[in-house]
Amino acid sequence: MSHSHQHPDEVSASECADYLERIVYFLDNELDEADCSAVRMHLDTCNPCLEKYDLQRTVKAVVARSCSEAAPDELRQRVLFRIREVQVQITDG
Repeated sequence: MSHSHQHPDEVSASECADYLERIVYFLDNELDEADCSAVRMHLDTCNPCLEKYDLQRTVKAVVARSCSEAAPDELRQRVLFRIREVQVQITDG
C-alpha cells in the first residue's frame, strides 16, 4: 500500500490548485465557515498543500513585519527627490 499525499478520495491536481487559491483567502480570514472547514480538512490530508500554506503564512508574516519598519530618513529623502524628478520629467515631457 503506497502512502501518497492525497486523502482516500484521491484529490486531483486541479482540486489542489483550487484549494491553493482559497488558501490566500483563508489566511486573510475572508472565507465563510464552510469553506474554512473544507480548506482545513484538505490541509490535514495533503502534505504538499500544507507545505505551500505554511510557506504563504510565513511570507505573509515576514511582509507584515517588514511593513512596520520605517526606512532610514536619508533613503526616504532620496526616494522622494527621485519621485519629484520623474514627475517633473513627465509634466515637461
